[in-house]
Amino acid sequence: MDRPRILSGIQPTGEMHLGNYLGALRLWVDAQYDALPHYCVVDLHSLTVQIDSKHLSKRTLDAVAMLLAIGLDPQHCTIFVQSHVPEHTSLTWILECVATMGELGRMTQFKDKGSSQESVSAGLFTYPVLMAADILLYDANKVPIGDDQRQHLELARRIAGRFNSRFGETFVMPEALVPPVAARVMDLQNPGSKMSKSSESSLGTVFLLDPADVVVSKVKKAVTDSDGTVHYDPENKPGISNLLEILSAITSERPDQLALKYSSYGALKTDVAGAVTDILRPIAERYKELSNEDAYVREVIRNGAMRAREVASVTLARATEAIGLLEPPAVASE
Repeated sequence: MDRPRILSGIQPTGEMHLGNYLGALRLWVDAQYDALPHYCVVDLHSLTVQIDSKHLSKRTLDAVAMLLAIGLDPQHCTIFVQSHVPEHTSLTWILECVATMGELGRMTQFKDKGSSQESVSAGLFTYPVLMAADILLYDANKVPIGDDQRQHLELARRIAGRFNSRFGETFVMPEALVPPVAARVMDLQNPGSKMSKSSESSLGTVFLLDPADVVVSKVKKAVTDSDGTVHYDPENKPGISNLLEILSAITSERPDQLALKYSSYGALKTDVAGAVTDILRPIAERYKELSNEDAYVREVIRNGAMRAREVASVTLARATEAIGLLEPPAVASE
């Protein structure tokens, strides 16, 4: 059976957290041995929000180092930086001419982010098309995503289907790859919202590089309720259910079965804190080692870009031919 082709990316806009890891990144690690994966640091996407341009390049290097620290192996997957593969922006323009204003205006994240800004950039409006180009360039038939990214994948599918219908079969139709539990890890202080690096309180977010004592403190202070009984009920007991889902994702036991083991919130929090610190410890140790291996990280990026372009250039050529663009002349070598 053919190995599935996978594409996924993450922005270099700050520290990665437990929600990133349990919701997507751990899937990346597991998939690299049974699939043909391309994983990118999507630095172009980060330009759609207010950024500190002085630190973007360092954050990009740090993001690649973290991907290596969580267990990605360049021998089994392609790790690259989005802006190093110009085919992404070339295909984006072609797909923007297929997507519609109505589709982009209905995107939930655009509404959420745009509503808080006086002036909204065109990039924030059209970035879902760039995301579609990211996916379609690599003939990805599986896309590891968090639950909140389903709408973007559906847009990619619609654009691909419309292009194929108009210009002939060109793109593979991608499907979501979502973890069975902890697909959307919630904020420890506000379990009605997903865990995020931009949360108002850092107490609600466990970062992958948090020291063990900080992790324990954050979990111990997690918001629960006054009921006092441990049940898995996301609607009525979101705080406790979030802790059970985190523990379930780490232990592979069902959250409702885990709930039967506990008679107090304190015991549950103790076990969640222990499980989280155990999985984060080797990540932090490897990341510390990589902080002294800058040349190696840059080599991974350079090799990844070359491997990614080998695939992306073929797909872009297929798309430009299908839509009728004139083939560019060959550039003579010196």
